[in-house]
Amino acid sequence: MRTHAMLRAFFILYCIEAGFFLLVLPWSPGWDRTVVEVPAHALRAALLHPLVRGAVSGFGLVHLVWSLHDLNDLIFRRLGLHGDGT
Repeated sequence: MRTHAMLRAFFILYCIEAGFFLLVLPWSPGWDRTVVEVPAHALRAALLHPLVRGAVSGFGLVHLVWSLHDLNDLIFRRLGLHGDGT
């Protein structure tokens, strides 16, 4: 396996892991327990707000979509096909 393909595979794995982590973590009880320990009241209130939790989850969704796009591109290049229908 070439170095470029191996680094790309590692990046895809990173995006999948980070995506699932960021998608699920803000809605887990662990988020609440960790945020309660933040000393600044305004920051704590902001991190517990559903809009901020949704933004973090959205960032995780971006990671997942990015990983699927790169995985699709990697597979099509490996098979010698073009993903654009040509």
